[in-house]
Amino acid sequence: MQNAKDTFYLTLQQRLTALNPARTIVIRGQRRPGTLVTENEMPTAQVPLDAFRLAWTALSIDRTGALPLVTMQCEIAYVTDGTHALAGMDRGRLLAAMDAELVTALAQTPQSAPKLNCTATDSGVAPTPMQTSIFWSAPTFNAAKTTAERLERTATIDVFAYQEAGEL
Repeated sequence: MQNAKDTFYLTLQQRLTALNPARTIVIRGQRRPGTLVTENEMPTAQVPLDAFRLAWTALSIDRTGALPLVTMQCEIAYVTDGTHALAGMDRGRLLAAMDAELVTALAQTPQSAPKLNCTATDSGVAPTPMQTSIFWSAPTFNAAKTTAERLERTATIDVFAYQEAGEL
C-alpha cells in the first residue's frame, strides 16, 4: 500500500509541477514543489498556503481476485489567502486556478501510473518499477470554505492498486 501511496504522490507532484513550475513552498528552509503528504511532514503551526496537501483517509482491500485490490481514499486540501498586492481580493481566482491545475493533472492520460517501489530513494537510488500499476477515480470537490481571510477546498480521489506478493 505504501508503494501505491508513494507512486500517486510522485505522479501527481510531477504533473502539477509541469503545469505550474512556479507553485513552490518552503518547508524547513528548503524550497520544493508545492505538493506534500501530511503524514510525511513534521507538524507545523502554519498550514502551507497555495500548496496541495495529500492525506490518506480510508482504506479497503478486496481479496476476491487473483491479487488483492486495494482502494485508498486520498483527500487533497489546498488553501489560499490571495496575493498581498491585491489585498487578498484575488483569492477566489487563485482557488479556481488551483482547482483547474488539480483537475488537469488528474485527468491527463493515462489516469494511471506504473507502481514504483520507493523504499530505496532515501539512499539516493531511483524508485524501481513494480509489476502492476495504480489508477484513480475522478476527483470529487467539496464546497469552498471561508475561514477568516482564507479560502480552502478539499478534493477526494479513490486510488486503486493491486497488492503484489510480499508487498505490505
